[in-house]
Amino acid sequence: MDTHSYFPVTPGVGMEENFLSLDDILLSQERLPVRTECVFPRLGFLEKSSDSQDIAEGTKMEFPLWLSKGLYEKKRKVLSVELPKVYKEGWRTVFTADPNVVDLHKMGPYYYGLGSQMLHFDNPENPDIAKTLLQTFIGRFRRTMDSSQNAYNEDTSVLVGRLDCLEKVLFRSGQNGLNGFQSWEKGQASQLTASGLVLNYRKRKLVDVQP
Repeated sequence: MDTHSYFPVTPGVGMEENFLSLDDILLSQERLPVRTECVFPRLGFLEKSSDSQDIAEGTKMEFPLWLSKGLYEKKRKVLSVELPKVYKEGWRTVFTADPNVVDLHKMGPYYYGLGSQMLHFDNPENPDIAKTLLQTFIGRFRRTMDSSQNAYNEDTSVLVGRLDCLEKVLFRSGQNGLNGFQSWEKGQASQLTASGLVLNYRKRKLVDVQP
């Protein structure tokens, strides 16, 4: 039985975010290439390559996702967000040809999550990005799940090391299902064990009654 030091919270789906999820918190720190569309007064210290007190209009920088979303406005242009290279047309062509050859962890590791968040920003390539994300997921899903079902008691570190964070969750779910089935076949599934919450409660209760 899997044990956790905290109750795991699943990340948000698509463009939605769940800030109780550690994966979404880490995703929000991903850096995006941006271009300032106005002067940022007294923030020059953020741009290490400049000695100016202000950030000039047209400066190219990298902002974390959470800050880029907070400053981005369609009506009042504060900054424009450029596409990371993995979502540009060249890489979209590679994913369309064969998504299984790409090391998504190396390119990401939040390829699907960050790609979905990029749809918040007004870009003419958004429909193509969304289509590529969906096709890539579909194209890699079967291989990911097949691998999880055929890797019982095997070293899967190399395989898992190439997966996006979302795919790793799917892979672990597949392996947990396989392990559960193997336990059922061996007659171990009928064995009842106490919940970790119950055990912790009993320990606290013993401490309370001890003099």
